[in-house]
Amino acid sequence: MSVLVAIPARYASTRYPGKPLVPLRGADGVSRTLVQRSWEAAMAVQGVDRVVVATDDDRIRAEAEGFGAEVVMTSSECRNGTERCAEAHEVLGGGFDIVVNLQGDAPLTPHWFVEDLVAGLSADPASEAATPVLRCDGRALNGFLDDRRAGRVGGTTAVFGHDRQALYFSKEVIPYTTRRYEDDEPTPVFHHVGVYAYRPAALAAYPGWEPGTLETLEGLEQLRFLERGRRILCVEVAARGRQFWELNNPEDVPRIEAMMAEMGMA
Repeated sequence: MSVLVAIPARYASTRYPGKPLVPLRGADGVSRTLVQRSWEAAMAVQGVDRVVVATDDDRIRAEAEGFGAEVVMTSSECRNGTERCAEAHEVLGGGFDIVVNLQGDAPLTPHWFVEDLVAGLSADPASEAATPVLRCDGRALNGFLDDRRAGRVGGTTAVFGHDRQALYFSKEVIPYTTRRYEDDEPTPVFHHVGVYAYRPAALAAYPGWEPGTLETLEGLEQLRFLERGRRILCVEVAARGRQFWELNNPEDVPRIEAMMAEMGMA
């Protein structure tokens, strides 16, 4: 199956303006921008036919072209990354069997997360989209809870049924649990990894749907699929010793840099 990876990147983020151009220092002491690190993560994925950065901002275009990325310019009217990926696919003339949205705030995404995601959607023709989920250990869950206690929006959690079809995604920590877990202990909470794979028909239809109440309240674009009764497959992925976090707030920069240093990521 032909696979396009699009990295949506916009400058005018409400919570963190200019986020794609924020420098992140690796374990070797060298800083590279968030969009470059996200592009490098995409380029490491096997079985991908094309990788593009999709943006509406000339500053991001200049940065991306400077490190060798292919850039697709999209409209400033795109309301989220999924709409930007839909437009990028259209600008490129379509024709891909699967379009992957590797969001530009997830530079720690291991290549096998995306490879397993594409394989999962390919094997489940009833699903119109898929997204990875990672079981939290106690350390990750405590990070979520610390963020919420501090009034910060951290990562997103996911709940799904026995058939692995998504039931809900939230910026709150769900499901609720009263237990305390050791740092290396598995928990019943799943971290939603900010990557999506779409079938082209569902992706093309998405911008024509108005955002619903849940999407508006949570600020989570994937809820538009669920509110329309569309099926999202949750593909469980394995950390394999890698730490994962997304850059949502300025406070996440030192957290991600510390993870990169601990993992020896240049």
